[in-house]
Amino acid sequence: MTTANSGDDSTAPAGPGDDSTAPSDPGINSTAPADPPNPPPHPPWWKKWLSGPAALAYAVAIVGAGAGAVMTPLGDHVLKSLFDEPTCPGDGTACDGKNPQNQGCAEDAGTFKPTAGNPALLQIRYSEDCEAVWAKIEQGNPGDQVTVSVTGGSTRTAEIAYSHDQFTHMVAVPDGEFQVTACAVPKPGGKSTFERYCIQATEATAWR
Repeated sequence: MTTANSGDDSTAPAGPGDDSTAPSDPGINSTAPADPPNPPPHPPWWKKWLSGPAALAYAVAIVGAGAGAVMTPLGDHVLKSLFDEPTCPGDGTACDGKNPQNQGCAEDAGTFKPTAGNPALLQIRYSEDCEAVWAKIEQGNPGDQVTVSVTGGSTRTAEIAYSHDQFTHMVAVPDGEFQVTACAVPKPGGKSTFERYCIQATEATAWR
């Protein structure tokens, strides 16, 4: 019977009566622990902020600020200038050259009509809502003309086609001081016996 060399560090195979169990190959029978799953990525701070209670507060603040702005005249003017075209009544530029009756500008208009020395019963009308003026002749004849002009602005002329009265279309006036001149001009050789007659008014006139 032979014995293993004490200097040999190799291991002899186990015999059939040996109940020892050789270690199994870890790559075959053993189960390695699974790697932990990757944690979900953290959303950016701004996304968390916009999805939390702060987002609701922010939205309420914006809506409140917008509503507050609309409730002021300045806010109303800004919104109109941004989203709306100029309208008449409301904007003299939009009213310029238009019929005051068709635009509803006569509803709030004041009138300047001298009672003495006014052969054609000439008058000037001024609407603050429409930011415009126009002239009217009440005692003329066909062919007679009525004119209105604003210093630094436009001039409008209308002619009596029949009957005895006629009015011009509107002329826009600036915000603040203005001067307007209206004239009644008889038709040469016509029925009217008065000569050219003019009146003037300003924003400070006693409009009635």
